[in-house]
Amino acid sequence: MSHTNQTPPALTIIGAGLAGCEAAWQAAEQGLQVTLLEMKPHTFSPAHHNPDLAELVCSNSLRGAGMNNAVGCLKEELRRCATLFMQAADATAVPAGGALAVDRDAFSRTITERISRHPLITLQRSEQVGIPPEGTVIIATGPLTSDALAAEIARLTGSQHLYFYDAIAPIIEADSIDYSIAWKASRYGRGGDDYINCPLSREEYFDFIEALKAAEKVPGKEFEKVVHFEGCMPVEEMAERGDLTLAFGPMKPVGLPDPRTGREAFAVVQLRQDNRHATLFNMVGFQTKLTYPEQRRIFRTIPGLQNANFERLGSMHRNTFINAPTCLDKHLRLKTDPRLFFAGQITGVEGYVESAACGFLAGLFAAGQLQDRPVSLPPATTALGALLGHLSLSSPDDFQPMNVNYGLFPPLEGRKRKRADRRLAMAERALTDLEPWRQQVLPHLPAISPLPQEAPHED
Repeated sequence: MSHTNQTPPALTIIGAGLAGCEAAWQAAEQGLQVTLLEMKPHTFSPAHHNPDLAELVCSNSLRGAGMNNAVGCLKEELRRCATLFMQAADATAVPAGGALAVDRDAFSRTITERISRHPLITLQRSEQVGIPPEGTVIIATGPLTSDALAAEIARLTGSQHLYFYDAIAPIIEADSIDYSIAWKASRYGRGGDDYINCPLSREEYFDFIEALKAAEKVPGKEFEKVVHFEGCMPVEEMAERGDLTLAFGPMKPVGLPDPRTGREAFAVVQLRQDNRHATLFNMVGFQTKLTYPEQRRIFRTIPGLQNANFERLGSMHRNTFINAPTCLDKHLRLKTDPRLFFAGQITGVEGYVESAACGFLAGLFAAGQLQDRPVSLPPATTALGALLGHLSLSSPDDFQPMNVNYGLFPPLEGRKRKRADRRLAMAERALTDLEPWRQQVLPHLPAISPLPQEAPHED
């Protein structure tokens, strides 16, 4: 994009991780003068060690490349939108089978160099302990936001809407549940058939408890240690308190007679609807620190879940994020102060790719606001739109961070398809619907065929 000699509108971005760098790049490409604030190398969080920007902390994997995986679809959308994130990722990719993985140091170095060279971006290396009282600001401080800045965010959003840990239970695709065993009902018949119930006999229950206690757990890191409140105790820690703790807690069977027998089972695992399309269900009370392979193995021993497909597995770790459905509007602005935008994991998206996507949108939205040029929302059928929908349309009562997944997309119309075919059809629809929006908000980019590129299939 060409830049004029006139002084452009100014934007401040706090945090130069994936979201902050992408937001800065997009806003500058729209003609804004951007000040990007980064506390490294003067101050490091407990997880960061590289002075470069957009540091990848935990892994070099950007996950699946195939279109049968929603993150593959999201990456293709970001690639077509010429994001800095995908340009750097493709330029520094390393062999990883059906996934996209990068050389971490080269990836961060590439983004640092391009940000530093952009004529409209000023990079300031200093810790920001407060939010500027004037001007348009994007807050992209990530899951390990400093204590001082977190206190300021809590003041703005209301402390009850700022969380410092994740207590995440697994989420299961509804059509992978065996309904010849599981049934829909609410306890004592109150509130309609809002839950899916999986019954366990006495023998099945005690076998399950023994498996939980013996399972491999994820070792905690110092910066991830949290106080486990009674309402979010890991399921395996509850099992350690006594063999019947779960049977009198989240697995209590009272008020849920099995329609096959007319009697209550010894224990019941309940699944609660997790999205507005009723395609995803959350395992109630099953936040956990089990390793991912152990979660798949043990939770598939629950009757009715033997063929479960997990859209998200459980975890518990430190993660600063706001209650986005309560605090933010659909353009990622703070409802109580529209000059403030939020981007990245602090909004409640999970994962590197999702953070960059959130930064991409925040940069476009902020530029549009400053230039009095409103930017339309991406279609709900796209991965970008589905991610925004998670932040704006989820229930605020039990909002939790989420990776992009096809359960967040509107269902396909017409005939039923097999799982793999359904996902590929959703990807084709997403890229088809992305193109007119992309041409509208990024008119300087060349048109692209809307059909998805061939990509490997992986789960």
